[in-house]
Formats: sequence, C-alpha cells, structure tokens
Amino acid sequence: MDALTDRIQALLPSVRARRAPPIPVVRLAGTIGKVTRFRAGLTLGSLAGPLRKAFSVKHAPAVAIIVDSPGGTPVQAHLIYKRIRSLAEEKEKNVLVFVEDVAASGGYLIACAGDEIIVDPASIVGSIGVVSAGFGFVEAIRKLGVERRVYTAGEAKVILDPFQPEKPEDVARLRAIQDEVHEMFIDIVRSRRGAVLADNPDLFSGMFWSGKTAVSLGLADRTGDLRSVLRERYGDKVRPRLISHERALFGWRQAGLGRSLGEGLTEAALDGLEERTLRARYGL
Repeated sequence: MDALTDRIQALLPSVRARRAPPIPVVRLAGTIGKVTRFRAGLTLGSLAGPLRKAFSVKHAPAVAIIVDSPGGTPVQAHLIYKRIRSLAEEKEKNVLVFVEDVAASGGYLIACAGDEIIVDPASIVGSIGVVSAGFGFVEAIRKLGVERRVYTAGEAKVILDPFQPEKPEDVARLRAIQDEVHEMFIDIVRSRRGAVLADNPDLFSGMFWSGKTAVSLGLADRTGDLRSVLRERYGDKVRPRLISHERALFGWRQAGLGRSLGEGLTEAALDGLEERTLRARYGL
C-alpha cells in the first residue's frame, strides 16, 4: 500500500505540470463613475467584488484586466487603480492590461495598474490631462427676460454658475484644482512607466495616440490580443476565466419597479448618448 501511495505521489507533480493555469479576466468597460439605474458605471463599489474574486483564484500566476473606457471621474479611476495595485501586491500576482477600443484619461490611469499594457494597433491611448466643460446661459436668460435669484451662505457657493457672468478668480480656482489632479496623474504614469517613457513634450498635454504609436512612446508595452498573448505566455491550453459583476435587468434592482419602462428607456438613451459623446472625442 505504501509503495502504491509513493507512486501516486510521484506522478502528481507531472500531472500538475501538464495542467494549464487558470487566468482570471476582469473586463472594465464604460464611463468611469457613471452610476444610474441602467448603467452600473465603473466605480470601486461595483468592481471591488470582482477584483477581489479574480485575485483570489488559486494557482493563477496573473490577472488579466480588459480596459475599454474613454474616462470619467478622476477619483473613481484613482480608487480602482489603487485597489488593483493593492491586490496585486497582496496576492503576489502579475497584472496584464489589455486595451480594446480606448484607454484614455481615467481609462489610461486604470491601465497603468498593469505590470504590462497590451494594446491593439488601432486602440486609442493616452489623453493624460484633466478637463471640465460646461455652458454659459447669461445672455440667453437675459433675452428671455428671466431673472436669476440665488441666495447663499458662503460667497463661493455659486462659483462658475452657468447663469451668471464668469469671473476670472473663479476660473483660476478651478484651474488650480485641475493642476493638482493633473500632477497626480502624471506622477502615477511616471512611477509606473517612467523607465520606458519617450522624451516627448506632448505626453502629458492631453494628446492621445493609436496603440501602435503608444508603444513607441512607452505608454504601452506591445501590441496583441488577450487570447494570443495568454497562449504565448502560458501555453495553448491556458484557461481564461471571466469574472463578471452582477447587473440587474434594466437597473430595476436599484430603482425598484415603480418607474415606468418609458422613463427607464429614456434614461438609458441619455446615458448611451453621453458615453457616445465621450468616445466621439477620440474619433470612436
């Protein structure tokens, strides 16, 4: 009996060696921070569970993150980035980021969590900057004969109000905040990519590039796709395992069934229009 047991134990390592490793895959697609009844958005709250599950897969040497995002709120992008890096260090796993259509602005910030960034030659990559946009309606309400009435406790509560004339000091305050966020973004890119970044004055200007050019600039490591790269690295029998987060049908779980279908469909259409507008900025 002991001899048989010894033979079985001797065979186990070779069996394990022939077994291809599992590679958990988490797909991050959409606008960062956008949360509505119809769209979960990319937030730390919606991704904490899937990320933890992916990094907890035993015997997985790496976690693959698919990024397809035109950006969004810098806070959520930063939180997601930090959670990925924290889990990677805690679980001692490599992170492979695969960019699909776009990893721009906050989407690229998240991509920087990868130990390696793989892009399609036609992916849109970069846009390392901060933007704030709006409209001014001062002349419009004046022509309509509308009187704007605002009462505040605190003189700065209505800075950049679109219905009041723009003040240079208000714009200066906003730009100071943008500069701080931009510097944080630049510091992350330099800390993660500094060794391979090209000496190009446009890198942190908000400019964006194709995936092929991004590789030459050091913003990405190589071109490729998830299936091919994983097979190349871990063998033809590699087992990618998609880890997805639960979404309620039409967002009803979050909103309740009291809303009419018409209201929900209208909101979904507006959400889709907003994301298409963001993607259109990059020619997508």
